[in-house]
Amino acid sequence: MADFLNGTLLISEDPVQLPLIGSPWPSLTIVSLYLLFVLKVGRQIMKDRKPFDLRGVIKAYNIFQIVYNSVVLIGGLHFLFVLKAYDLSCIITLPLDHEYKNRERYLTYAYVINKFMDLAETFFFVLRKKDRQISFLHVVHHLVMPLGGYSQITFNGYGGTLFPLCLLNVAVHVIMYSYYYLSSVNKAVQSSRWKKCLTIVQLVQFVLVLANLIYTLRQPTCKASRSVIYFGMTVAISFLLMFTNFYIHAYVLPSRKKPELKFQ
Repeated sequence: MADFLNGTLLISEDPVQLPLIGSPWPSLTIVSLYLLFVLKVGRQIMKDRKPFDLRGVIKAYNIFQIVYNSVVLIGGLHFLFVLKAYDLSCIITLPLDHEYKNRERYLTYAYVINKFMDLAETFFFVLRKKDRQISFLHVVHHLVMPLGGYSQITFNGYGGTLFPLCLLNVAVHVIMYSYYYLSSVNKAVQSSRWKKCLTIVQLVQFVLVLANLIYTLRQPTCKASRSVIYFGMTVAISFLLMFTNFYIHAYVLPSRKKPELKFQ
């Protein structure tokens, strides 16, 4: 029986077993190959080669991400505010016999699968020999998101407390990939001002996530899983600190040395 006291539903209890979910090995294999290629093999392959011209591929990838995330965003907003499947004051995973369980399941799954798709961005950096863009923050972010998503589904079921917060992340991704696409077709967009705004949007996202989780934690009658809340808060605080550090070094400190930071 589902652990409703903690607002969780273990994936082993769900009769629908989707690809990559259920066993940790597919996810661990993907991220292991990702690290191997990004940190060693890919750089060795490209060492004596010229950078690949992937402008067309990257444009197509950005368009795909914009469309994909927009569909998930619209579906998620419909789920939250039209179907009103959750009690927004205390969001917990829907029981298996709920009429909207399939929507919750597939929207959550679509989000997690997209975190694996995001790994392609680093592959593009390697093939274009943009090693400077493969920062510690970049790699950690691209590891935590897919593995964290898989872990949450495995131990807490689809949807639940983190659903609206993941939807907020989807909205940020629509903005982010729109910026990437526009900057690839319009040089005027390639400025530190727009990149700075994008970083601020990401920082605001983490602050909103923290505020929402703290609000949920302070509801004495809410049965949302405390482990999920603490996990979400740990991730949000970690990213908030790392992105703040990036913001300071990219936009605050350079401005004290020179009047303008040119796009690299």
